[in-house]
Amino acid sequence: MEKFKKVFKQNKPVIGMIHVQALPGTPKYAGDVKAIINSAAEEAKIYKSAGVDSIAIENMHDVPYLKGNVGPEVTALMSIIAYEVKNVSQLPCGMQILAGANKQALAAALASGIDFIRAEGFVFAHVADEGIIESNAGELLRYRRQIGAENILVFTDIKKKHSSHSITADVDLKETAKAAEFFISDGLIVTGSATGEEANPDDVKIVKDNTSIPVLVGSGINEKNIESYINSADGFIIGSYFKVDGKWKNEIDKARVEKFMNKISSLR
Repeated sequence: MEKFKKVFKQNKPVIGMIHVQALPGTPKYAGDVKAIINSAAEEAKIYKSAGVDSIAIENMHDVPYLKGNVGPEVTALMSIIAYEVKNVSQLPCGMQILAGANKQALAAALASGIDFIRAEGFVFAHVADEGIIESNAGELLRYRRQIGAENILVFTDIKKKHSSHSITADVDLKETAKAAEFFISDGLIVTGSATGEEANPDDVKIVKDNTSIPVLVGSGINEKNIESYINSADGFIIGSYFKVDGKWKNEIDKARVEKFMNKISSLR
C-alpha cells in the first residue's frame, strides 16, 4: 500500500479512462495523428475539471487486437499521448496497451513519465478473444528492472474479462490473487465478464480479505452501485459509465462524471 499511496494522494482514487482514437496501422485509423493526440488531451482536461483523481489511456479502438505484439508506431504514439495527458492534467496517469502488450506499455510509461500500467496475463494462462495469453510476470518485472522503471506500478487483472478461464477452473479467485501477490503485483484488478459489466462485490471482498496489496474494481462501476464496493476496494477504474449514455465509444459526459465524483466524495 505504501507505493500505491505514494502515487495516489486521494483515498480510494477514481481513475477515469480515455479510450484513444484508433492508432496508425490499425483498421479504423483515420489518418490524423495530431487529432488523436489533441482529442486525448481535451478529454484529460474534462476529467481534470470534473474532479477525477487519476487518468489512464487505452487503445481500445484498435480492434481487432494483436496478441502482445503491437508495432512500434503504436508504442511511440501511446508514449506521446500519455505525456500530453500527464502534462495537461498534472494527475497520476497510467496506460494499457491491448492486447497483453505489457512490455510495450511499460516502455511507453517510462518514456512519458507516467505512473502505472494495467497488465493482462500476469499470472496463469487464459484464453482471450485474441488467443491464449500466457502468464508474463517474470519477464515483465525483469524488464521493468532492466530499464530502471521500478517506480512505475504494475496493476494486474486476475480472472480477466473477455476471457475463458476453463483451463484454470481448478484455481479459484483467491488462489489467483495470492499468486499475483506472490509474483510482486502492485495491485489487483477485479472485473465483470466484459467491458462495462459489474464486478461481483463478493469477489472484490474475497480478494481484499486474502491479500495485502491494493485491490481495484476495473469494470461496471456506476453511481448506483459504488456503495457496494466502497468498503472493500482501494480504487476504481471507470470508463463506460463516464461516457454519454454509458457507452465506452462515446464522448465523456462531464455532468455524469461530476455527479459521480460528488457521490464518491461523500462516501470516502
